[in-house]
Amino acid sequence: MSAAGPVGPRRPLLSRRALRGPVLLLSGALLASGCGSGAATDDAAAPAGYPRTVRDCGHDVRATAPPRRAVSLNQGTTEILLSLGLADRMAGTATWTDPVMKGLEKANSEVPRLADDMPSLETVLDAEPDFVAASFASTLGTGGVATRERFTRLGVPAYLSPSDCAGKDNSGDGDGVRSEPLTMDTVYGEVRDLARLFDVEERGEKLVADLESRVDRATSGIDASGVTLMYWFANSTSPYLAGCCGAPGVITRAVGAENAMDDTHEEWPQVGWETVADRDPDVLVLGDLTRKSQTAETAAKKIEFLESNPVTRNMTAVRKKRYVLLSGQAMNPTIRTVEGVEQVAAALRAFGLAK
Repeated sequence: MSAAGPVGPRRPLLSRRALRGPVLLLSGALLASGCGSGAATDDAAAPAGYPRTVRDCGHDVRATAPPRRAVSLNQGTTEILLSLGLADRMAGTATWTDPVMKGLEKANSEVPRLADDMPSLETVLDAEPDFVAASFASTLGTGGVATRERFTRLGVPAYLSPSDCAGKDNSGDGDGVRSEPLTMDTVYGEVRDLARLFDVEERGEKLVADLESRVDRATSGIDASGVTLMYWFANSTSPYLAGCCGAPGVITRAVGAENAMDDTHEEWPQVGWETVADRDPDVLVLGDLTRKSQTAETAAKKIEFLESNPVTRNMTAVRKKRYVLLSGQAMNPTIRTVEGVEQVAAALRAFGLAK
């Protein structure tokens, strides 16, 4: 299906995860430094069961020992590692949109935050990582912190969330185009990959089982057929709305509803407000972000805009105040997408729109 949005082909001026700084050009001396020495352990001296390799986004990620100084470049991978009880094996985190997931506050406080947004490569290397993980190709790729190939040359294994590459094309200027719908199985596969590389497989299976159980409980008996949802991540000038097939698609299918933007496979197309009003969804799902990189980041700012703008204030969801507030991480392909399923299902029942 064409990646064109509902208002025709367009190239967004910036990604919704935008305001990325340029990659710092490092000196030859720094590139030749001993960072990643933990990953360069000789195979003959490797711990039992190592080296271990997982196939990830067309690359082999190889660990010669359980990582001891991991750096997570995005909040999504950070929360997986923290949920696996690996805070004591993390040397830093970066690129945050929200407060950390409930229950992980203490563990998170023990890990240095290298940057609220995307860090420079120099900052990451200063943490002496032996493993890096990222949720998005825009972070672990050209124009991001560094490519995985560059990290590998430095002796640091680099892992990219499969949810940002499986059935997805990131070659354009936006947030990518999906050729097939994302499923939670891809996110669960990421949990299992990281658990294997860190030698905590039992913890990984327990985490996956818990997430699956939560989805089952939240969606048991729900029927929201005929109800239309629209997901607004950020930006009041030209809003980023969820296309058919990313994490919001997982949520929408789980509750049996319809996405008002299902006719585009773009991950987060930008559209005009007239298009939003014409689609007139029954419910608006609003990203409630704490970052400050774009306009209308918080849900409060989004609601203020919707209720004052003459184009949007008479929309059904606005008049009836049918808003569901989600963290940015719940709207991204992460373990917190489960949180999104729970909150949207509960809201639809509260609105009387689902059985």
